[in-house]
Amino acid sequence: MTTSTSDLIRARAAELGFDACRIASADAPWPAGARLAQFVEAGRHGEMGWMADTAERRAHPTAMWSGARSAIMLGVNYGPATDPLEALKDPTRAAISAYAQGDDYHELIKGRLKQLGGWMAGKLGGELKVFVDTAPLMEKPLAERAGLGWQGKHTNLVSRQFGSWLFLGSILTELELAPDAPETDHCGQCRACLDICPTGAFPTPYQLDARRCISYLTIELKGPVPLEFRRALGNRIYGCDDCLAVCPWNKFAKSAHEQRLMARDGLRGPALADLARLDDAAFRALFAKNPVKRIGRDRFVRNVLYAIGNSGSPALGAEAERLLADPSPLVRGAAVWALSRLIDPERLAALRDRSGETDPQVLEEWAQAAAGS
Repeated sequence: MTTSTSDLIRARAAELGFDACRIASADAPWPAGARLAQFVEAGRHGEMGWMADTAERRAHPTAMWSGARSAIMLGVNYGPATDPLEALKDPTRAAISAYAQGDDYHELIKGRLKQLGGWMAGKLGGELKVFVDTAPLMEKPLAERAGLGWQGKHTNLVSRQFGSWLFLGSILTELELAPDAPETDHCGQCRACLDICPTGAFPTPYQLDARRCISYLTIELKGPVPLEFRRALGNRIYGCDDCLAVCPWNKFAKSAHEQRLMARDGLRGPALADLARLDDAAFRALFAKNPVKRIGRDRFVRNVLYAIGNSGSPALGAEAERLLADPSPLVRGAAVWALSRLIDPERLAALRDRSGETDPQVLEEWAQAAAGS
């Protein structure tokens, strides 16, 4: 029996540590480009201007590379060892998205993609390009077309084998490979992912308004989080797993076997008080080779302060009070909001009078706090 080219690729991918590998046509028509255009036109991408800037190239794989004929879609399981929703139960500790508790998956997957691409080039020939979430390629629609899973009502990929927990990588090649059958939608009447969203980020099933999504608010948004969403953040300081974790298909998921993707000890429910004390050097050390590092210390501590404000713990007020003197206006403003939730109005007014604040953004936070916003 002759082994097909696709089977050879799948076998090599498994040897390199990929948990899933399937193939889709890269040049066939698809509706994903039109959906992206509607998303951007509605402004639902928020401050992620790169989505609008690259929308034309994102519209179809061949719009980015005209030579693409097949897409090899690869998945690496990052299933958490515990239910991410458990991290929400202690408001004095931080909830960090499961994908960001270990090493940065981009580097891990990129290295494996390059190895697989090098093997393909030597054995099969043909030009190819590798991608892992950093180029204008719509990977989730391609993964659905390849049969890795389907885009659920929360717009994320759901796998019958791995549930919600697959990192994706892709190789576009000019080789004409036999495509695998696409996956069909198995959400049925379930609304669990829509109903659990703390900020109502899904206008309708299968549509996301990123401007309301906690992952966007804690990671992509550079300024203060709008007042209307701060309480909904709870203790989530980097990303949100709620819509992923509640999916019934996770009953088939498995814990990650890749050591570098497993949660580091220091990132499993770290104390908010400890995180609030991080200066830039300590922040960089704690999050070395980790996705959290990319948002920088100031944005991170902003998130920690919102969580402190939501903690209901007056003892944490001392951390927020200390940060009223932080060099960053973003941090000082978040400290004001946190204190407004933890101490009485008289004490808050006294701190305001002593602050000597001159930054307009922070002064606005003081005004909103005085008004009870």
